[in-house]
Amino acid sequence: GQLLGIKVTVVMPTIAPLAKVDKCRKFGARVIIEGAHIGESKAYAETLVESEGLTYINGYDDPEILAGAGTMAIEMIEDVPCIDAVVVPVGGAGLIAGISCAIKTLKPDVKVYGVEPQFCASFTAALKAGKPVPTETTPTLADGLAVPVVGSHAFEVARHYVDETVLCSEKEISLAVLRLIENEKMVVEGGGASGLAALLPGGALDRPELKGANIVVPLCGGNIDTTTLGRVIDRGLAADCRLSNFTATVSDRPGGIAKLTSLLAEQGASIKDIYHERAWLHTNVDQVQVKCVVELQGKDHACRLRAALKAAGYPVIWGSSV
Repeated sequence: GQLLGIKVTVVMPTIAPLAKVDKCRKFGARVIIEGAHIGESKAYAETLVESEGLTYINGYDDPEILAGAGTMAIEMIEDVPCIDAVVVPVGGAGLIAGISCAIKTLKPDVKVYGVEPQFCASFTAALKAGKPVPTETTPTLADGLAVPVVGSHAFEVARHYVDETVLCSEKEISLAVLRLIENEKMVVEGGGASGLAALLPGGALDRPELKGANIVVPLCGGNIDTTTLGRVIDRGLAADCRLSNFTATVSDRPGGIAKLTSLLAEQGASIKDIYHERAWLHTNVDQVQVKCVVELQGKDHACRLRAALKAAGYPVIWGSSV
């Protein structure tokens, strides 16, 4: 709008990342925060058509935007002529509608998979109902995909061209964000990383037929707040068993906690947080519970640490499955 000299008003929900809000304002847009999710924001935006005489453009269901999304598929084929499959994050279904239509038109044999967060599976619900239907939405790391009702135009296109749609968990999304940061040095928001989340070990698309295939995954979105990114990284580390928590019972006499921390040091565990609790332990008066968060090297390391604690005689309640 700034380049064309057109005044732009953008309506966003309260869950919109501050990074996204700030960028829109820097481009000269008037940003209105309204609604708990994109569906409520859309409803408010439509009222501005009459009250202010504005033209409403749906960011995921406008036909021209769907066509624009299709150009991404053309670039995919140009860059990867031997493409076997495309895995696309799904929110309002506009991106996957354009990509799937172009892909299937140019290369009908290429498989097109959609990926939705478990906390807002609106496209899956629409496929079951045969039409767009309201879907319960729970706050998700993939906030950019939290669209309670998919676009009607997008649905009519995507339903004919998408081969399969799968779901991904919050744990898988956080792990995908972490993998992209560590391996690709890329900061991608939860919604943009959802396609990769489904392909990681244990994901819905972790299948034998896709092993070794040429798969294209659009990483569509880098609007994530720094504070949210920190929480996502921690969740990713926890999912990777590189951040673990446990509660151990130790002697409340001098040196009791020191013996525990010495064992942790011997096992190569770095203490991130430690807290001891006296009041809510109702067994022995000279014992205390110590809650620890430790940084580890992975699942094998976590298993070794747990075995070492058990061998040393510490009653341990482990906070994650190892």
